[in-house]
Amino acid sequence: MTVSINILGGALMGIIGGIVLVVLGALALPSLIAAKAPNAKDLLDKIAPYQGWIGVIAGAWGVWGVINSVFTLSWLGTWPLWWATNLAGNVLSVLLGFIFGYSLISHYALSNAPEDVKAKAEEARKMLVGMQGTLGILGLIVGIWVILYNVLLYGILNI
Repeated sequence: MTVSINILGGALMGIIGGIVLVVLGALALPSLIAAKAPNAKDLLDKIAPYQGWIGVIAGAWGVWGVINSVFTLSWLGTWPLWWATNLAGNVLSVLLGFIFGYSLISHYALSNAPEDVKAKAEEARKMLVGMQGTLGILGLIVGIWVILYNVLLYGILNI
C-alpha cells in the first residue's frame, strides 16, 4: 500500500509541476503578443497583480526541484530521460518564476541589498525578459511533456 501511495504521490507532484509549467508558459506568451498587439496590454494589466506571486511560488518550486535533481543524480544511470525532463522543467520554472516574480523579489528581498546586487539582478531580469517568448514556448512544450510522461510512466491511464 505504501508503494502505491508513493507512486501516486510522485505522479501527482509531476503532473502538478507540468501544469505549473504550462501556466507559466501561457503567461509568458501574452507579453510576446503585447509587443505586436498593444490591445493585449489590458489583459496583461489584469493578470499583473497575480503574476508576482505565481512567479515567486513557481520559482521556489523550481529551486527545490533543481536541488532534488542534484540529490537524485543517480537516476541518470537508470532513468536518464526522466531525470533530464525533471531538471529541464525545474530550470524553466526557476527562470520563468524569476521573470514573473521579479517585482516582488525586488520589493521584499532586494530592497535592502547592496546596489551591485540590485544591478546584477536587474541585468539578469533584462536578459531573461528578452528570452521570455522562447522560454514561454519551451515552458508549454516541457510542461505538456512532463504531464504526459508522468501519466505514461506511472500508468495512470493503463496504457
